[in-house]
Amino acid sequence: MERGWGEAKNMKYYEEILKDIAIEDSRFVVMTAENRALVRNLPQALGDRFIDTGITEQTMVGMAAGLALRGRIPVVHALASFLTMRAFEFVRTDVGISGLPVKLTGFIPGILSDANGPTHQAIEDVSIMRGIPNMTVFAPADEQDMALMVEKIWKSDKPAYLRANTRKAVYQHIPFEIGKAEVVSRGSDISILVYGPLFEFALLTKKILEAEGKSVGLYNMRSLKPVDEKAIVEATQNSDLTVIIEDHFQTGGLYSIVAEVLLKLQLSADILPISFNEHWFKPALINEVLEYEGMTGEKMAERIMHYLGENHFKSGSNSKIENLEFAE
Repeated sequence: MERGWGEAKNMKYYEEILKDIAIEDSRFVVMTAENRALVRNLPQALGDRFIDTGITEQTMVGMAAGLALRGRIPVVHALASFLTMRAFEFVRTDVGISGLPVKLTGFIPGILSDANGPTHQAIEDVSIMRGIPNMTVFAPADEQDMALMVEKIWKSDKPAYLRANTRKAVYQHIPFEIGKAEVVSRGSDISILVYGPLFEFALLTKKILEAEGKSVGLYNMRSLKPVDEKAIVEATQNSDLTVIIEDHFQTGGLYSIVAEVLLKLQLSADILPISFNEHWFKPALINEVLEYEGMTGEKMAERIMHYLGENHFKSGSNSKIENLEFAE
């Protein structure tokens, strides 16, 4: 199989990997605040090392910190919005200050909460979690990418926040390294930096732009903290335009991370952010959310071409681009 496309056969995924690690290493404890979507079959396998605290995210994180102080490695699960916001003080104070190896898995982050309203939309979670000293932050592109990442994250001695992503893979990812981006391609005209579920749509954007004769780079920024500064420099300095795509508020996420890196290194670049600028997204099924927010592969390609002042697609895939309107 050509590297880059398709899905690996006989691959273990989140629950099975966690089960194997926990059975092998008795320090691991699996916890949930009544959110068992990723760990439904683990109570039977782990017995009293599986703890469901009920809908009590703060209590769960506090308990996890206590267990970590006693040498355990808790892997905790809750809806991303409640884990990062309702339990924030406990994550910051109990876990972050001491740098305890508590592993936080946030379920349905970003656009994956689709039909849920703003109370359940975790689109500031990257900003919140990366602001905690010692906390590491990761956002896999899909289910396969997550499977490649979790063992190294869980076996690290640092606290971690993982944006869980169970969407099926459309791309064969390379092995994961903490602090490293996955470079899908390099381009001289446009470089796209993306993470999480929008990766699959960025792939389509790349394909459309290449059909227009553009040289397009694509970077899967799956490790957000620590971030791959070399990849950011490469993308921004070796292409005419850098596009940052994220299902997150424009403030505090990858757009801000890139700005911080460039400012630190006294570099500049032409940047186009595609994200949620001062608004929550309108609840709907995920495909409808993407269409409305201008985040489908086609609409992002249109937006990039429009930004470049090129209002016609040479390939004929779209005849004309004009008067584009996107949710802002």
